[in-house]
Amino acid sequence: MPNQPKTPARQMRIGDEWYDFDLAAKAQDTERAAVVREFIDWYIRRPGAEMPERPDASYWRKAQTDD
Repeated sequence: MPNQPKTPARQMRIGDEWYDFDLAAKAQDTERAAVVREFIDWYIRRPGAEMPERPDASYWRKAQTDD
């Protein structure tokens, strides 16, 4: 099957913060899923894992008010 993902999709409920999180991830030229995976690796103490860096809030908070 073409374009088959390497891992199965997982679901969780998140409020409207999900949209702010998307803007913050894009501010660092990444995706939410990548940041979540980095956090999980750090949280479960995977060797070599580091806490994801947080972006400067000025970019993504400004984007919220520009709509």
